[in-house]
Amino acid sequence: MPQDLLPPQTRVGHIHLKVSDLERAIAFYSGVLGFQITQRFGQDAVFLSAGGYHHHIGLNTWESLGATPPPPGHTGLYHSAFLLPDRAALAAVLKRIMAAGIALEGAADHGVSEALYLRDPDQNGVELYRDRPKAEWPRDAYGALAMHNKRLDLDLLLAAAG
Repeated sequence: MPQDLLPPQTRVGHIHLKVSDLERAIAFYSGVLGFQITQRFGQDAVFLSAGGYHHHIGLNTWESLGATPPPPGHTGLYHSAFLLPDRAALAAVLKRIMAAGIALEGAADHGVSEALYLRDPDQNGVELYRDRPKAEWPRDAYGALAMHNKRLDLDLLLAAAG
């Protein structure tokens, strides 16, 4: 492996977001998406995770209490993406999103994955997705990956929730 490349085992450990209202952000990330609070730092910050990890998400108001989202056309986070273990888990979170009355910005079948796109209360983009097994990934005639962007059938996905 070349000296200047990260090892292939490297993973994104967590995201840390500036939010304007901590309780509102917790209601979204914990109450709707299902992340568990692992630690609070007074009234200013919180860590959340899935499965007991120390934290996948950090939320804070240290520099952003009461702030507005950046306007369109500016740099910043496009979206954070959360990989769910299977289709049933993706369907279950879709049910919670719908029950909370949160609108989806999109739902796509990329061939390699199925993804839901929405915004958190501070207008940060959020992607929730599940990967298909590598053996099912679409390939072209030469064996190269051939991802696509087709409409995801939400009714069919919801049926997977059981």
